Amino acid sequence: HHGHCAFFDVGMREQAGFKLGPCELLDLVGIDVSHPVMESIYRQYYDEPKYKPSVIGQQRKDAGLLGRKSGQGFYGYVDGKQEQMPVSKAAGPKPSSINVVQAMLAENPQLSDFFGKAGVNIVTGQGSSGDVYLVAPLGEDCTTAALAAGFDPRRTVAIDCLMPLKNRVTLMRNPLTEASAVDALHAACEAAGAQVSVVNDSAGFVAQRILAMIVNVGCDIVQQRVCAPQDLDLAVALGLGYPLGPLAFGDALGARRVLQVLHNMQSFYGDPRYRASPWLKRRALLGVSLLTPE
Repeated sequence: HHGHCAFFDVGMREQAGFKLGPCELLDLVGIDVSHPVMESIYRQYYDEPKYKPSVIGQQRKDAGLLGRKSGQGFYGYVDGKQEQMPVSKAAGPKPSSINVVQAMLAENPQLSDFFGKAGVNIVTGQGSSGDVYLVAPLGEDCTTAALAAGFDPRRTVAIDCLMPLKNRVTLMRNPLTEASAVDALHAACEAAGAQVSVVNDSAGFVAQRILAMIVNVGCDIVQQRVCAPQDLDLAVALGLGYPLGPLAFGDALGARRVLQVLHNMQSFYGDPRYRASPWLKRRALLGVSLLTPE
């Protein structure tokens, strides 16, 4: 559904600084071009799970939803212009305070400044049944993070803190999260000056999953000696218009944090596509740049 692809694209553009989101790029290239390329890479690597194409791509190709060239892809197009999604607005009042665990606040000091702009206090502890709880998982879903923190999942919402909290914020609800809790956090983020995307429970959010995979594939490319680290980043930045190459992006996010995202997603989904590259593992453990050559 195009509403979901808009979450991907908006998150990557407004949170990560990409010129085009993944679905917008696929619509520009055409799924009839991109999907066969993905299939070819998958076959050439003897069915390596990391490069397995999406079933959705094949379905859209067969249905003729090719992108801009056909007038309908992940988005609809009228006179060559992409349809625009309406801006989501909060439906409820902001909370007076938000409950977090102390460790999360220490790992994400930007939370206090961000919600301080909205006049919302960050407190630690269980609180009462009416309080709103906030978790900031890396590679985990809201359910897992809420239970690990000992919070009531009905009043718990997750926030993506991998990227700076400014223009766009992504919130995640679990299957039990009450609408009033989501609305309260949504309103607090808006009061802090950010637009909000709300997604269903999904280990890795949106930007976390995409960025971690971009970094990981980049690490695999240089691990296989396809090219030098600096050449990889230059080629990707110039060819795809990324604000940074995959390895520089990994350095900016923190190699250890990217590794944590991948490990947690692989643990949750049991999917080998999230297996971390040896290049990433070694440099994260050594605490050096991902651009460090052998």
